Amino acid sequence: MKEMTLREDVERALEEVRPHLQFEGGDIELVDVKGDVVKVRLKGACMGCPMSQMTLKWGVETYLRRRVPGVRSVEAV
Repeated sequence: MKEMTLREDVERALEEVRPHLQFEGGDIELVDVKGDVVKVRLKGACMGCPMSQMTLKWGVETYLRRRVPGVRSVEAV
């Protein structure tokens, strides 16, 4: 049950991040939450962007770690 709550919290936090990515022509999709690791798929302009790893780690991961207790890292799949 706790895993479902974590997933829901991650989905809500990603909804808050999504407009920033969409403004640049990108998007993000939640693929899975495994323990304390969130797996996402970058879409749109984010897929080919050379800055996507920085966006993922410094932007999305930092935000999720602050917003959702229990998240340790975010990985692109």
